[in-house]
Amino acid sequence: MSETYYAGCYWLARSEPVETCAQRLASFVQRLGPLEPTWNRWHLAAANFEKARKRQIQPDASTFAKLMKSKAHRFMDSSSFWLWAGENEEETSGTHGNCGSASIHSNSVCVVTTGSRGSVAERLLTAPILTGVMRAMALAWEPEVGIATSDAHREQITAGRFPEPGTFVGWVMYFADFRGPVPPLPAPVQVEHIPNRGTLITLTQEKFTVSNPAHVALAADVQARLQDAGLLTPLRPWGT
Repeated sequence: MSETYYAGCYWLARSEPVETCAQRLASFVQRLGPLEPTWNRWHLAAANFEKARKRQIQPDASTFAKLMKSKAHRFMDSSSFWLWAGENEEETSGTHGNCGSASIHSNSVCVVTTGSRGSVAERLLTAPILTGVMRAMALAWEPEVGIATSDAHREQITAGRFPEPGTFVGWVMYFADFRGPVPPLPAPVQVEHIPNRGTLITLTQEKFTVSNPAHVALAADVQARLQDAGLLTPLRPWGT
């Protein structure tokens, strides 16, 4: 069975109005466009693929604000979104999440999901693209942490415990500056600092997979180094 992958960024207890969340979402999807052709056309969900194809949405802040203010997308002080992209039913990708809540019990999030097979997956499941997705997340959402990795690896390293964001490593990672400095990491890990945001860490330029023992060993090494540096901790309320 092919490994499945996702990219997500997370933050906690940062109260923001719907308009700000909509601006962040617009900035995010606009940054995704240059990374993948199908990410230049976004759609809302519907009962089936053909109906959803007719629900293309204009990816600007005012349109997203209207969407996120609707009753279906509001829960207490949080606004949610769910968008998808793709030219055929077998090769779709999407982004979903929620933003704006001041709650310390439920984090805000933006997730990008992809298929595991086909030409779109081949383009997306590469280190440069996933690093680009994580960079777009850092710039648009200003999260505390982010990760892009395989579901199988996440399940492997968090076995027996809840996979709290920020407490485990993956193929591509992001840590906001206020989490603390990133320690020296072994080759072939690549580290990139984003000014006024945080640090991107990409384990390998090869496609990361749990079927490759070298990838798993590298992840374990980096996990130990980041743990020792105090970077792998649960989310904390924003600004604390």
